[in-house]
Amino acid sequence: MTTQQPVWIIGGYQSDFARNITKESLDISDLVKETATGSLSAAGIAAEQVDVIHVANAMGEFYVKQGHLGAMVAGVVPSLSGVPATRHEAACASGGVAVMAGMTDLESGRYDVALVLGVEIERNVPGYVGAGYLASASWVGREGEGQDYVWPFTFSRITEEYDRRYGLQDRHLRLIASQNIAHAKTNPKAQTRGWITPSECFTDDDMVNPTIVGRVRRYDCSQVTDGGAGILLVSDRWLRRNADGIRGPVACIAGWGHRSATLHLQDKLDASADGEYVFPHVREAIHDAFSRAGIDDVFELDGIETHDCFTVSQYLAIDHFGIAKPGRSGEVLDNGITRRDGELPINPSGGLIGVGHPVGATGIRMMLDGYLQVTHQAKGYQVQGARRFGTLNFGGSTATVVCTVISQTAGA
Repeated sequence: MTTQQPVWIIGGYQSDFARNITKESLDISDLVKETATGSLSAAGIAAEQVDVIHVANAMGEFYVKQGHLGAMVAGVVPSLSGVPATRHEAACASGGVAVMAGMTDLESGRYDVALVLGVEIERNVPGYVGAGYLASASWVGREGEGQDYVWPFTFSRITEEYDRRYGLQDRHLRLIASQNIAHAKTNPKAQTRGWITPSECFTDDDMVNPTIVGRVRRYDCSQVTDGGAGILLVSDRWLRRNADGIRGPVACIAGWGHRSATLHLQDKLDASADGEYVFPHVREAIHDAFSRAGIDDVFELDGIETHDCFTVSQYLAIDHFGIAKPGRSGEVLDNGITRRDGELPINPSGGLIGVGHPVGATGIRMMLDGYLQVTHQAKGYQVQGARRFGTLNFGGSTATVVCTVISQTAGA
């Protein structure tokens, strides 16, 4: 394991994920501007101090017919003109890989201050059209053929695989949905915070929680969301030189893991057929982040923001993080360990199911929430006494995986 140079988060911004950008007569350029300027303002950084920009966006060419979003920043924030900028796409892990790129720039010594932002507009087309766009993150032509909703179909297959290997009770998936929607109620920027969700929404009631595909029901799904999120990253050397001028609290990205696997779900399942974990590369990414952060046990974390694109995604995160033995995530849920007031809260923000899932922004939103938690700024959803938070962001059927540990300090 290579040594890691400390990289620090000094602030960031999230838009209100309940908004419909198109209905406000705004477009992607407005969201880029809001996210960039909001992030700079929150961090107390002038545009002239930014050395490099990384923009995460997964579906711009589909939803808004706009690519080349790295260069969009200079067009809407002229004071950032001339700053090198790059757009990153890795499906739902676009935000995670954009952060990895920003960290690499700072660790290499090339730059000292990186603006990393993610934006996505998804509520401007009917749901079935958007589902077709999102299917492009699968292996097109080799899986999901004939399916109108490729991702519910895919994660239903993962549910079935868990059931086949270990046994899985659907009530545990319903519990994850209920928990995340409940957490989001007190998050002032969550898409679902104002939703009326009676208990029947988290049952097998076909009227209020209809089946989408297979084992996936309506409230097992994350949301279709417009939104942006951004963070300012700085090198350790910059922080030491400028510590007296930092306006707010800082947090360290103490560890990271980044792994990839084939796009094709069945190939991944076949490869792990005789293994301990369904997705060993996810476990390896988590192990890499823990090793770099000097963490020996998952319970050294005070909370986790994880990728709950579907409830089974959070279910698999529980055992892959090591909170439960493989296939036994349901026991953890029954014991209340992952509630906001539990021993190890998962998605105290509400996660993708509760907060929303603007695909390109999600990985950055998770890291922003980790920063807010360990600096005790997560208003409405703060985990008391949080010092160290984990994040897990993945794209496709876990084809791209990014895990981080965010800490109050650089040391373990």
